[in-house]
Amino acid sequence: MGLHHDHHSHEHSHHHHGKGANKRALAIALAIIAVFLVVEVIGGLLTNSLALLSDAGHMLSDASALLLSLVALHVAGKKPSARKTYGYHRFEILAALLNGVTLVLVSLYIFWEAYQRLSAPPEVASLQMMGIAFLGLLANIVAAFVLMRGDYQHNLNMRSAFLHVLGDMLGSIGAIAAGFVMWQFGWYVADPLISIVVGVLVLLSAWRVTKESVNVLMEGTPSSVSVEQVSQALSNIPGVQNVHDLHVWTVTSGFDSLTCHLRVKDGIESYPILREALQLLERRFHISHATIQIENANIHHPGLMCQAGEQHDEHEHEHEHEHEHGHRQES
Repeated sequence: MGLHHDHHSHEHSHHHHGKGANKRALAIALAIIAVFLVVEVIGGLLTNSLALLSDAGHMLSDASALLLSLVALHVAGKKPSARKTYGYHRFEILAALLNGVTLVLVSLYIFWEAYQRLSAPPEVASLQMMGIAFLGLLANIVAAFVLMRGDYQHNLNMRSAFLHVLGDMLGSIGAIAAGFVMWQFGWYVADPLISIVVGVLVLLSAWRVTKESVNVLMEGTPSSVSVEQVSQALSNIPGVQNVHDLHVWTVTSGFDSLTCHLRVKDGIESYPILREALQLLERRFHISHATIQIENANIHHPGLMCQAGEQHDEHEHEHEHEHEHGHRQES
């Protein structure tokens, strides 16, 4: 007897459909960042500053994060259909993967250009560069204040966008510092050195986004959930003999799903166990979208070792299945 549980349509996760304030804040912040991204690219080319261009690269990662958050809020509101029963949540993940790959290419370009410049650093219009970097810093501060008007403390999307903007401030501060050193001491190697530091920041953000996106698309277990702990917690429910075919995956960021089979002792009322299992998953692991199948000793699944009828074989098979399942989770 399987039961599907989707409490409040996972509204407590990051998809707060009714919160127009979040959408407005994200859209305004995105507009500010996008404008200054273009300003920094033009400024970087005119002043011959790689630090400005690499800060623009960091702003690109910032703008991508804001755009993804905006897309996620919009897409989450689209109704599922018979053809797409999860709706369009995965679109956010595909966009994130594309974003991650683009950022890797941007950071590689920064590293290559910095390597070329290190041996013979070209002259940079330091004062103008500092002025543009300072405007970039102001843009980030304004964007941060705009995002603080949204629900950045509880909403996963808003918080990640806010942290991106804070991280981007480092790039602008770095560019200002490089400009100052070049202006005061004429030490032009500061420009490629700072751009390498900013390039590393871009690469880290790109790597994280790409890794998470690939994990989601491969139906991997979310990093915030331990399958072993979930299995142990469900096994500890009175009346449950073993847990098998346990799968946890992410539909989109902030929306995790779980399916599993619970084998219970014969003669025990299964609905209280089911209710307790669903409550435990939501309370302890924050999984509100779970489908659980309850089985007794009379139910046999061909090919499932842990469904062996004989009691004395049960633990042996259970270990075999856990070992097998461990490989599946790791792969």
